Amino acid sequence: MKKWIAIICSALLLAGCSGGEEQTKEKNEKDLKKVTVVLDWTPNTNHTGLYVAKDKGYFEEEGLDVEIIMPGEAGADQLTASGKADFGVSYQESITQARVQGVPLVSVAAVIQHNTSGFASPAEKNIKSPKDFAGKTYGGWGSPVEKSVLDSLMKIEKANVEDVSIVNMGDADFFTAVKRDIDFAWIYYGWTGVEAELRGEKINMVYLTDYSEKLDYYTPVLATNEKMIESNPETVKAFVKAASKGYKYTIENPKEAADILLKAAPDLDEKLVEKSQEWLAPRYQDDASRWGEQKLDVWKNYADWMFENGLLDKKLEAEKAFTNEFLPE
Repeated sequence: MKKWIAIICSALLLAGCSGGEEQTKEKNEKDLKKVTVVLDWTPNTNHTGLYVAKDKGYFEEEGLDVEIIMPGEAGADQLTASGKADFGVSYQESITQARVQGVPLVSVAAVIQHNTSGFASPAEKNIKSPKDFAGKTYGGWGSPVEKSVLDSLMKIEKANVEDVSIVNMGDADFFTAVKRDIDFAWIYYGWTGVEAELRGEKINMVYLTDYSEKLDYYTPVLATNEKMIESNPETVKAFVKAASKGYKYTIENPKEAADILLKAAPDLDEKLVEKSQEWLAPRYQDDASRWGEQKLDVWKNYADWMFENGLLDKKLEAEKAFTNEFLPE
């Protein structure tokens, strides 16, 4: 009898402990501040640090319950600027244009330290420098900045952008488009270039940074809006600290980070994610003193270039477009 009493008492004690643990867990979850971060595109290796921060509990350590969401038709910048999302993945070029138009977006960290984009073409097209764009067809997405960049690079080699046929390639991917009706397109090497390697398709790259220092801008970046910074600076600091930890882990552990991204987005190609992650790992921070660091000169140089090329109605107040104040030391 005493034995059964002891067993029953033990069971009740365990149940009480279990209930206490559940209540503590629920309380802790309620204590976390819910925030959203909207991606610029479908999940890829530019975003890995965010998924790592979520998977590893770095956001929770900073008191945040972070939901990573897709942009939809509105787009990341619009959702972030309006406050419908707390943070977003953006680009220096779009923030520059937005701020000149009075949209209060602010970059809080550079995801990748240098511009890794450029104009790609199948090797058999023999496009090795900007002068080779003449007489060729470029496939783009219909932004005025595209023609200006082409013009800027071609002028260096005394070529004329009017000799380039510019078409909108729509939703077609690079590999489909170059087999169909275009000769070259603007890509990020860390994704599409790496995919070409895996496919065994040789491509030539004309990197923007090889021809102009002003085109070495931050793309992508993490952004928020001015109201968020003014009213919730501690939340911004917590988010950036956790994201920084996520990207640092990704830099040091690309294979494990790739696995975390694949777990979150299982439809992605495993080999592409792993190879892309390996390629990007040393480029997230590169030569900066810390991940996420941004320089005023980089923001000013690109904004000046945009203004000179008629892409801005007025000059940008560059010092208000970004901040390093939320980066951990």
